[in-house]
Amino acid sequence: MRNINKIIVHCSATPEGKAFSVADIRRWHLQRGFSDIGYHFVVYLDGSVHVGRPLHKIGAHCIGQNKNSVGVCYIGGVATDGKTPKDTRTDTQKASLVKLITELRQQFPNASVHGHREFANKACPCFDAHKEYNDL
Repeated sequence: MRNINKIIVHCSATPEGKAFSVADIRRWHLQRGFSDIGYHFVVYLDGSVHVGRPLHKIGAHCIGQNKNSVGVCYIGGVATDGKTPKDTRTDTQKASLVKLITELRQQFPNASVHGHREFANKACPCFDAHKEYNDL
């Protein structure tokens, strides 16, 4: 198994309340030249958690951090205008993210939790993931 030392939280940068799937993101990433979806997990609007890229494979979600990290993405992250960054997590997404990150921290106890924005000039995931989740 890979040596995981980070869990990196992302948003899909899709409009608030608009549903997208792992298949949609996989298609977008393949169009960008990726070999598969870049994220290991995707949390849908209803809070359901879906596997993207298998955990044993290096992700493609955060330049310079992929080798030793797990990528978690929630659907949403921008206002209904499709442009303005916004924390659009539903209550069920919030609960599912806590559960998923808690489980990942149990599996990888030395992993710290970060938002994509800590490593890139982006608003993603549109909230402070390190502050919110690092103590789980």
